[in-house]
Amino acid sequence: MNFLLTAGGLRNDTLRDALRDMLGKPFGAANVVYVPTASVAEPGDHGWFLADMNRLHALGWREFDVLELNGLPRQMVLDRLLNADVIHVGGGNHYHLARSITGNGLADGILEALESRVYVGFSAGSMVFSRHLTQDSAGVIGDTEDLRVLGETSVEPPFGLFDWYLKPHLYSADFPERGDAWADRIAARADFPIYFIDDETAVRVRDGKLDVVSEGRWRLHP
Repeated sequence: MNFLLTAGGLRNDTLRDALRDMLGKPFGAANVVYVPTASVAEPGDHGWFLADMNRLHALGWREFDVLELNGLPRQMVLDRLLNADVIHVGGGNHYHLARSITGNGLADGILEALESRVYVGFSAGSMVFSRHLTQDSAGVIGDTEDLRVLGETSVEPPFGLFDWYLKPHLYSADFPERGDAWADRIAARADFPIYFIDDETAVRVRDGKLDVVSEGRWRLHP
């Protein structure tokens, strides 16, 4: 399985080159599917969502599909994922995304698809693979309101692949509170590793081997 887990999408050449290398062929010879599910649970202006989608579309794919995980027959969703070479899952509310995956019985099918495809996550889309995506960790991370806004008090990790957690948007102008002191407070409460990454960074996992690709800044705790 190959994952490129970004905070802010494919915002720089280093991240785009990393994806091209993982894909193993030109973007113009590949299909991509964009999953916007997490974004629909976020209120307010969605310019950030359009910017991410347009940034991805501008890479010049053979086919650019957009796929919502809710409201369609399960097999139709899985068939559209299988038609893609790259599965790009966008940002928004990671708890809504997790519940959409589990509630529609998609986890096993997505994992099967990822055996031979590249997964690109943007923010929420990068957070759903940790086994620490639970209601307990929501308090540790400071994301309880993101869970409560959905009218829910619990969440199950849809995949549980990684024993570390990813927290995006470190040092971001869009999240001015997310500086070193913010990361230090979270790290002091957590009993599991956390990658804090800025919007120019991604955690890359290739066949079980992890590294960080970046034109920006990131921190790992502990």
